[in-house]
Amino acid sequence: MPVFEYNGRDGKGRAVSGQLEAGSPELAAGTLAGRGVTPTHIAEYHAKKDPLQWLGVLNQQSKVKLPDLIVFCRQMYTITKAGIPLVKGIRSLAASLKHYTLQATLNDIADRLETGLELSVAMRAHPKVFSPLFISLVSVGENSGRLDLTFMQLAEYMERDLLTSRNIRQALRYPTFVIIALVLAMAIINIKVIPAFAGMFSKFGAQLPLPTRILIGVSDFFVAYWPLMLVAIIAVSIAVWRYVKTPAGAKLWGRKKLSLPIIGDVIERASMARYSRSFALMLDAGMPLTTALDLCAKVIDNAYLAEKINGIRSGVERGESLYQTHLMSGMFTPLVLQMIAVGEESGQVDTLLAEVAGFYEREVDYDVKKLSDKIEPLLIVIMAGFVLVLALGIFLPMWEMYNIQK
Repeated sequence: MPVFEYNGRDGKGRAVSGQLEAGSPELAAGTLAGRGVTPTHIAEYHAKKDPLQWLGVLNQQSKVKLPDLIVFCRQMYTITKAGIPLVKGIRSLAASLKHYTLQATLNDIADRLETGLELSVAMRAHPKVFSPLFISLVSVGENSGRLDLTFMQLAEYMERDLLTSRNIRQALRYPTFVIIALVLAMAIINIKVIPAFAGMFSKFGAQLPLPTRILIGVSDFFVAYWPLMLVAIIAVSIAVWRYVKTPAGAKLWGRKKLSLPIIGDVIERASMARYSRSFALMLDAGMPLTTALDLCAKVIDNAYLAEKINGIRSGVERGESLYQTHLMSGMFTPLVLQMIAVGEESGQVDTLLAEVAGFYEREVDYDVKKLSDKIEPLLIVIMAGFVLVLALGIFLPMWEMYNIQK
């Protein structure tokens, strides 16, 4: 079905624009009229003369990312807080969006709402956009009459999650670039630079120092077999990626991530912060313990930790206390376990779990700020070792040839 671009005015006279699927311009105009939009211009999207038109095609297939959902939750909080009918509010929200995927999703949700479905049921038809946690909390908010508060809590939860992820990526960006540059430099030196020196050294017929012989041997191996090495690296990378997608591989990688040097502790604390925050959010919404734990296992983004959370849920189903099940999981520090015990005794588990999440988030923020200080000395040592081996391998024979000539 073709996609049409449109410009028009809504019921309040405000300018709106966007895209929609329809069989013809007439049907597109009828659809817009049903949404309360008076179109002033409708044109088939692919017919637009735009040198950057391919960006629009990519946008049609683009994924709805976390910042998009955060903005959506903020806007839905405003709509529900103001008492605007859901169908009308979602239609107006979709008409103002430039993100085609989210716009089409919201229009489909509005269509489903008009048939009498609940909002959470309509969202369940789009699992690639809305997670099980998102849908479950919306369902609880509908049943409790606190839908506006639910959207605000979801926005705050996703903002914290996004901030933590961004901080970790930003801290790892510099060392990643340095390592990539170092690998490229090693490849270029072994394939281009060292063979030139090897040809020069061979003319003298003298015995070369051991570091030089090692460098020349490594360089000869690179020059002779670099296509096979490239194919092997690509094949191994694909095999590892496919294995990690399997249940056994995902659990193994989830466990190995937590034991990585320097960043393993940061990843573990960030995962614990996400678990505690999501668990507290669901308990505060009034969700049953077992359902909340099941959803926490799905949003933790670590198959190894998800298995442990499922173990906690099984223990709760057997009648064990939250403190006992969390203690047996081996995931938490004694301080956190004590806070869980106090919360269970006082009936304020959600409040104290939010405190636990804040505790972990503060630790992650501190560790991320110190991450560069921990990585930079290691990078300096690696680079110094690389330069030392290169200098010994190339300049030692040059010094010897200079002494022989002198």
